[in-house]
Amino acid sequence: MTNQSINKPDIIYTKVDEAPELASGSFLPIIQSFTKVADITVNPRDISLAGRILANFPENLDDSQRQTDDLSILGQIVQDPNANIIKLPNISASIPQLNAAISELQGQGFNIPSYPDNPKTEKEKNIKEVYGKILGSAVNPILREGNSDRRAPKAVKKFAMNNPHSMGQWSSDSKTHVSTMENGDFYSNEKSITISKENRGMANIEYLDDYKNITILKSDHMLDEGDVIDATMMSITALRLFLKNEMKNAKEQGVLFSLHIKATMMKISDPIIFGHAVSVYLEEVFEKHSVTLKNILVNPDLGIGDLLTKISALPIEKKSEIMSDIETCIDKQPDLYMVNSDRGISNLHVSSDVIIDASLPALIRAGGKSWGPDGEERDTKCVIPDSSYAGIYDETIEFCKKHGAFNPAKMGSVSNVGLMAKKAEEYGSHPQTFKAPGDGKIRIVDSKGRILVEHRVFENDIWRMCQTKDSPIQNWIKLGVDRARETSTPAIIWLNKNRAHDAQLIKKINQYLPEYNTEGLDIRIMSPVEATRFSLKRVKDGLNTISVTGNVLRDYLTDLFPILEVGTSAKMLSIVPLLNGGGLFETGAGGSAPKHVQQLVEEGHLRWDSLGEFCALSASLEFLGNKKNNPKAHILAKTLDQAVELLLDNDNSPSRIVGEIDNRGSHFYIAKYWSQALADQNEDEDLKSHFEKMAEQLTLHESKIINELLSIQGRSVELGGYYHTDQSKVIAAMRPSPTLNSIID
Repeated sequence: MTNQSINKPDIIYTKVDEAPELASGSFLPIIQSFTKVADITVNPRDISLAGRILANFPENLDDSQRQTDDLSILGQIVQDPNANIIKLPNISASIPQLNAAISELQGQGFNIPSYPDNPKTEKEKNIKEVYGKILGSAVNPILREGNSDRRAPKAVKKFAMNNPHSMGQWSSDSKTHVSTMENGDFYSNEKSITISKENRGMANIEYLDDYKNITILKSDHMLDEGDVIDATMMSITALRLFLKNEMKNAKEQGVLFSLHIKATMMKISDPIIFGHAVSVYLEEVFEKHSVTLKNILVNPDLGIGDLLTKISALPIEKKSEIMSDIETCIDKQPDLYMVNSDRGISNLHVSSDVIIDASLPALIRAGGKSWGPDGEERDTKCVIPDSSYAGIYDETIEFCKKHGAFNPAKMGSVSNVGLMAKKAEEYGSHPQTFKAPGDGKIRIVDSKGRILVEHRVFENDIWRMCQTKDSPIQNWIKLGVDRARETSTPAIIWLNKNRAHDAQLIKKINQYLPEYNTEGLDIRIMSPVEATRFSLKRVKDGLNTISVTGNVLRDYLTDLFPILEVGTSAKMLSIVPLLNGGGLFETGAGGSAPKHVQQLVEEGHLRWDSLGEFCALSASLEFLGNKKNNPKAHILAKTLDQAVELLLDNDNSPSRIVGEIDNRGSHFYIAKYWSQALADQNEDEDLKSHFEKMAEQLTLHESKIINELLSIQGRSVELGGYYHTDQSKVIAAMRPSPTLNSIID
C-alpha cells in the first residue's frame, strides 16, 4: 500500500469506541477486500476517546506510543471538496468516562496526566483545558461541516413494516408525564440578536460583579455579520426549587422519578444540572456531612456512583453512618428510574447513563413504563428541567395516552433536515458556558464596547451563549426545499416564534426562502409542539413528513421517530453534504452500546447491528462514484443495497442470544449476498469475474464458516482493554473463522 493511499484514501473509515469499534474489526477487512477490486482505498482514522487523549499529550509519550491527531487532520479534510468520510458513533465523554479511560491508559504504561478536578497550578490548569477539548461532543462539531439529511433507508423501513418490532401498550390512565420548569430556565431567559455590520468583530464575554469589577470570561470571540447569537441563563435557585417540588410530587403520586438531560453533548451545563438533582435528592446527607464530603472531594455533578466510591474509603464507622443516612434519605424520596435494577444503578448514579434523546423514546416505546429499583416496570415522572424542547416529549406522551401505541406495520416516516454546520446552536455553546462566579451581570460586549446581550445572574447560575452562522442557515433552508421537492412530502420547519432565537431564524427564513422555487411544495413553520402533533397524526395515518429543525431537535427527533418506527435509531442513514462539496456519512444514532461490549467480554457474543454501517457505506460509494466518475463504485453501491435487502429478508441480523449468529455472522452474510449480487451483474466484467469466485466459495463453505463463528461463543473474551483495546486481540475475537478469512483476504 502506498503512502498516498494511506494519507489520502478514497474513503476514510473512522476508528471509534466500544461496540462499533469491535464490529469494525470484522467488517473493515470485508470492505477493503471488496473495494480494492475497484481500485478504491478505504483506511481508518482514529477518533476514539483513547486515541484523542494520546494525540493530545505527545510530549508525555515515547516515539512508539505517540499517535497522530487524527481528529485535527479530519478537521482539515472536511474542508476538501473530495472528502468522503464514514463516521461511526463515538463516545462523547463524561468526566467519569474520561477518568476511566485515563486510568486504563496509565495502567498500560502511557505517561499521561490525570484529570485535575480542582487545578491549583498553571500546569494543572493547562492540563484541564486540554482535557476539556476532549470531553463531551468533541468530534461532531469538527466533522460536521455541513447540515444533516437523516432518514430511514428504504430497506430498513420496509423490513420494519413487514416485521414490526414490539411496542408497549399505552393506557389512557397512565400516570407517566413530563415535568419541566415554568420560569428561571434557559427558555424563559433567552435573548437573541442578529449581528449587524456595526457589531461585527471580536467580542468579549464579561462578568460584572455588584461592585463594578469586570472579569473577562472569554475574550476575542469572533462575530460575523449575519450571525445569530443568543444568550440565556438558568437560575439555580429556581432549578433546585423545581427539583424539590417534582420529587415531592413523584413520591405523592407513587411514580418513578427520572431526570432526562444530555450531559455528554452539553458537557458544561448539564452535569451541573445533574449535580443539583443529586444533591437535592440526598439533601439531608449533603447538609449533615458537608465537611466530610468536601474533604474527600465528593462532587455531586459526578453522581451517586462517585459519592459511594469515595465514602467507601472512609473509616468503617463514618462510612456506615453516611450509608445509613443515605438509605434513610432514599426511603423518604421517590423511587428512581433504574439504569440497571439488578446492580442497583439508578438514574442519578452517572450523568452519562441516561441521555434524553435515547431514554425518552425508549420509555415511550415501552408504553410509558420504566424499570424501578424492585425490577418492576412502573409509570414515571419524566423531568426535563429546561422547557425549550420538553414539549415535544409531553405532546408525544399525551398523544399515546389518547390514541394508544403506534403500529410499526402501518406507520409513516419522519425524516430530518438538521441545522448543525459550524457548531450551530446549543451544541456549539460549550466554550461559552459559565457558572456565574458571584452576583452580578454576564454580558456580551462587542469590539467597540457596546453591550449586545446582558443577564442578571446570581452565584452558581448557569449562563451560556450560542451562535449560528448565516451560511449554514442558507444551506439548511436549501436542503429543506430540495428534500421537499425530491420526495413530494410536506416539510415542517420547527421554530417557535415566541422563543428569542427562533424568532431570529424565522426572519432569516422569510428572507431566504423566496430565493428558491417552492411552487407546489408544502413548507410551513410550526412551533415544536404544533409540529409534533402534526407529525404524529401523519405518521399514525401512514404518511411521511420532513422535519426541518435546529441542532438539538435534529438530535432528539432522529432518535424519537426511528425508535418508534423501526425499533432503533442505530439503523438510520445520515448524509451530511459538507459545505465545501465533500460528503460525511454517519452510521446512525444510538450510541456505542457499552452493554454490547459487556456481553461480548462475558459471553463471546456481540449483538451490535452493523446495518447503519452497511447503509452509510453504500451512500459513500454512490457519492464516490459521482464525485470521481467511477462506475465500479456505483455498481458496488447498488449491489450492496441489494445485499442489505436480502440480509433483512432472510433474518440474518445479529441475535441477542448466545449461540445464534451475532455481528460477525451478519458480516458473513452481507459478504455472501454482496458477492452474489456482484457476480450476477453484467455491467462490469472484472467485478463479475472476481466475485463469482468469492460467491462460490462463500456459498460452498457457508455451514463450515457459521460453525466456526458459533463455536467460539459462550466463553469470555479478553480484549486487552476497554477504551484502548489490544488490536491483535480484537482481530482474534472478531475474525475467528479461518475459512472466512482465507476467502476474504
